[in-house]
Amino acid sequence: MRWKVVGQVRTLVRSRDLVFVWTGRTIKARYQQSALGWLWAVVHPAATAALFTVVFTRFVPVNTGSTPYLAFSFAAVVPWTFLAVSLADMSASLVANMGLITKVYFPREVLPIAAMFSRLMDFGLAFVVLGVLLVLYDLPPSLPALLYLPVVVGIQMSLILGIGIACAAANVFYRDTEPLLRLVVQLWFYASPVIYSMTAVPTSIRGAYFMNPMAGIVESYRDILLKGVAPGPYLWLSAGAGVVSLCAGYLVFKRLESRFADVV
Repeated sequence: MRWKVVGQVRTLVRSRDLVFVWTGRTIKARYQQSALGWLWAVVHPAATAALFTVVFTRFVPVNTGSTPYLAFSFAAVVPWTFLAVSLADMSASLVANMGLITKVYFPREVLPIAAMFSRLMDFGLAFVVLGVLLVLYDLPPSLPALLYLPVVVGIQMSLILGIGIACAAANVFYRDTEPLLRLVVQLWFYASPVIYSMTAVPTSIRGAYFMNPMAGIVESYRDILLKGVAPGPYLWLSAGAGVVSLCAGYLVFKRLESRFADVV
């Protein structure tokens, strides 16, 4: 079994050119007839953060210390949007291309992986805007702290990949997967420190709270970008969750893959 999985991973690695080609095709198709085009990658998180800023500074004030709420929320909304839209696209990626799956052989996981990579491009664009915002607020992160940024992004991608490929496979058999995933992501949002500070979480439950991997990931982005410090130990809890998610999700996908054509 172990050698079979290793062989499957090697096949996927050899198919990396296909992943890149399909990623480019997905991006092109998404913005082909869009008036704003690439700007949508920035408009969505920017509008969300702006709305949160109005609500949580004017109506329900949230204590963010000396950090302006717009920067505080945008630093979390950008990675959260990456998670939410990636999972939505990945879960639908196989069903949307079932005709191709039944006619041409290629590693089926290419489709959900490419769906995530296409959203990684959007994430990068939004991150550039976030960087500009931090400079405008005179909050440039320190260079030593920025060295942790690729680590946090990698951990988040592992988490997304694991959940996304498992949901993509499940959605082939159970179309309830997509609406259920949307509901879970919505509830997950409120269970993560996106619109509120960690100071709002009682100290007595913070250990359990950080069992939510996105709590550690979001807080790590804020540590790096807003505080200029290395992430706390909660990041390694998220890293463990990301590794488990990726391994479990891939195994689930490969176990179900041989039955995809049977449901067409």
